[in-house]
Amino acid sequence: MKNYLTLAALGIALIATPAFAQAPTPPMITVSGEGTVSVPPDLALVDGGVTSDAKTAREASDANNAAMAKVLAALKGAGIAEKDLQTSRLSLFPQYAQQQRPNPGPNVVTGYRASNRVTIRVRDVTKVAGTIDTLVTAGANEVGGINFIVTKASELLDEARTQAVADARRKAELYAKAAGVTLGAPISISEDGANPPPAPMMLRKAAADFASAPVAQGEEVLRVNVSVSWDIKPK
Repeated sequence: MKNYLTLAALGIALIATPAFAQAPTPPMITVSGEGTVSVPPDLALVDGGVTSDAKTAREASDANNAAMAKVLAALKGAGIAEKDLQTSRLSLFPQYAQQQRPNPGPNVVTGYRASNRVTIRVRDVTKVAGTIDTLVTAGANEVGGINFIVTKASELLDEARTQAVADARRKAELYAKAAGVTLGAPISISEDGANPPPAPMMLRKAAADFASAPVAQGEEVLRVNVSVSWDIKPK
């Protein structure tokens, strides 16, 4: 009986307690702003390696290991630190003879292909062309791509962030004037995201074609977008 009385009293208390009304959303203008800054990259990733064909898997693997050891030794000799060399792909596949139609018959293994690819971090971007030359001269027959990177992008984006907020204010003042209201203080500021990493420049020809190819690093355009809500008041 006591429990029932307690529950009844609790129910009466809940009914008697007034519900908290949600605070009305203040009048505001929400706009986006964009800022950009151009900076030279300070790091390059170069992808290259060796592909070897042979009659047996062991022969292909041994030939590939020997060729890749020569390439790695040449890169280290050119001043690339061991920590800046990372294997990116290692594979060994059978090669099949192309069958004739209309009766292709079973697949016939004609040999094996071994491949070893390495990603090289070039910390002095002016040495990218020299690194490619070292790769090819040492026996690399694949050069997959170059990716220029700005390593301190977030820090360098500070100027772009300032520009983005100024751009948002300019737009908000325009809207406020058109709507006949006064722009107040910002209520919220959020960063929608910086620009994605630049896509790698792919090199899909024979590696020998790039032994003396000029490489232009250029500049990367870093971009940031912000969303800002401004308080507005009647004039």
